[in-house]
Amino acid sequence: MRAMVLDAPGQLLQLRDIPIPTPASHQVLIRVHTCAVCRTDLHVVDGELTRPTLPLVPGHEIVGTVVDTGPDVTLMTAGRRVGVPWLGATCGTCRFCTTGRENLCDNAKFTGYQMDGGYAEYVVADERFCFPIPDGYPDLQAAPLMCAGLIGYRALRMPGDARTLGFFGFGAAAHILVQVARYQDRRVFAFTREGDAAGQRFARDLGAEWAGASTQLPPEPLDAAIIFAPVGPLLPLALKAVDKGGTVVCAGIYMTDIPSFPYGILWEERSIKSVANLTRRDGVEFMALAPRVPVETTVKPYPLEQANQALDDLRAGRLHGAAVLVVR
Repeated sequence: MRAMVLDAPGQLLQLRDIPIPTPASHQVLIRVHTCAVCRTDLHVVDGELTRPTLPLVPGHEIVGTVVDTGPDVTLMTAGRRVGVPWLGATCGTCRFCTTGRENLCDNAKFTGYQMDGGYAEYVVADERFCFPIPDGYPDLQAAPLMCAGLIGYRALRMPGDARTLGFFGFGAAAHILVQVARYQDRRVFAFTREGDAAGQRFARDLGAEWAGASTQLPPEPLDAAIIFAPVGPLLPLALKAVDKGGTVVCAGIYMTDIPSFPYGILWEERSIKSVANLTRRDGVEFMALAPRVPVETTVKPYPLEQANQALDDLRAGRLHGAAVLVVR
């Protein structure tokens, strides 16, 4: 099969012919249709996430069709269209797994990081960590739901019933979550890079009632802020934007160093939370919610062999919505 392979962090992916994998116990073999390009992929390729299994096929926002099953498979059958997310396996027995916090499992494995992912024509995945794709979503539009949607949904749940929300970084996750937030009758304020008029217009078109630069204060204090951009200096800015008792959620798996800041902007019971991975419960809830909103994803398609270009466009901030590799 054709696959885009990472040999070492910091290098370009290489298009190669490699063997089609064989599904093991509880695994299914999936013919990949599409795979969205996530900022986490960028952190893996650039070496900011430091424990990849190399050589590696990246990609963890996968949509495809089951074509074969391994031993002990009971949930999936050939011909079923499924999605494969970041969380690829857990031990199932540790104190986190047994208390509904499998996202924190010490022995978890992640798709496109410790396990080969979807920048390829085929991928194997544990059937227990795959999600059926709702019928109303074409392959291209469904792929970003697998991480931008799922992780974004977990981040949106963190501040509880906060009514006024600030989204710092308006990329793949934020463009999905603004639709969910508006469906829930919340108000959204969008923060983008300085001078990104097109990004601010994109946010307003999707339902944000205000959009400006991340260095600006919103027109009123926020109940909560979610930081999607992996930029540590945004955290003090977000703290300044939230009201007393407000929450700042860091939604990424990686963030640059957070600078020191005065205690005064944290005081008055403001809090900081981080999101780690996802649980299967998040996936089940979000995949049921998305069609009701309905969430519509804005995507830019790339052929598989242009994965490096897609990553570079994401790195440079040239995307509004999500990049998606078209494999089949």
